[in-house]
Amino acid sequence: MIIRQLVYLDALAREKHFRRAAEACHVSQPTLSAAIVQLEEELGVMIVERGRRFQGFTKEGEVVLAHARRILAEAEILKDSIAELREGVGGRIRLGAIPTALPMIAHITAPFSERYPAVSLTVLSLTSQEIQHGIDNFELDVGLTYLDNEPLDRVIPKPIYQESYVLLTREDGPLGERETISWAEAAEQRLCLLTSDMQNRRIIDGIFRSVGTAPRPIIETNSIFNLCSHAGMAGVASIVSMQLLEFFGLPLGTKALPLVEPDTQRTIGLIVADRQPVAPLARNLLMMTQPVTDARLPRRLIVR
Repeated sequence: MIIRQLVYLDALAREKHFRRAAEACHVSQPTLSAAIVQLEEELGVMIVERGRRFQGFTKEGEVVLAHARRILAEAEILKDSIAELREGVGGRIRLGAIPTALPMIAHITAPFSERYPAVSLTVLSLTSQEIQHGIDNFELDVGLTYLDNEPLDRVIPKPIYQESYVLLTREDGPLGERETISWAEAAEQRLCLLTSDMQNRRIIDGIFRSVGTAPRPIIETNSIFNLCSHAGMAGVASIVSMQLLEFFGLPLGTKALPLVEPDTQRTIGLIVADRQPVAPLARNLLMMTQPVTDARLPRRLIVR
């Protein structure tokens, strides 16, 4: 068994197509196919479901793939560790962030890039479930996600900041003179909310349930920017994080009402895989990133 065979197998799992996997590995399709057949012969099991096209992996193949990804990740950590000793910190970090945390990502990436200019960062907007999957399958090095709402498995967490919530509504609307609004009252509004596959939405639904009510959104979106733009429409309000407005400011003609009864916050933080040794780049990012407090956020007037 050689590393190259495992690289081909991982590429096939990602591309789900022999030709595209071969192109991704910069080899011919017969070369990739022959390497996987050789791997099957060495292990004595069928890895790939046979057919004219890629149809998936056998049950044994799924086990082989999981171990292949672990071996490839360990090989990458080995190379990074040696390179760090010889040349200093370099390479690439893949960071997945939940959409509501994207406005805060520069607090993490900017200081890291300044300290380690030889490192390139790839930031992806992903759901919390996609981040967990990416960490589990060695597709992400670090995640920025909720820490205290849904269980996280096999990760090392580091809290970064507390997410709090406001109702964004038109300042010339019926709520324009209010200074706060309760969650129970917010449930009666015509709301624009994130879609149910987003953990932020599941958090908000849980808060509504805790006060014995449920929202009836008239608009659902997977974009935090659409939350803000729809709040400028007559008769529509959105629930957004305070941090989003702290960073981007209030959309023209809108007002932010802190949501109370209950006063609610959720912890957002970094996670890396709980594997030893921790990958050098992920370890450095986790160690140098400091918690972000309100006093350090870009200050903008949000409640008038």
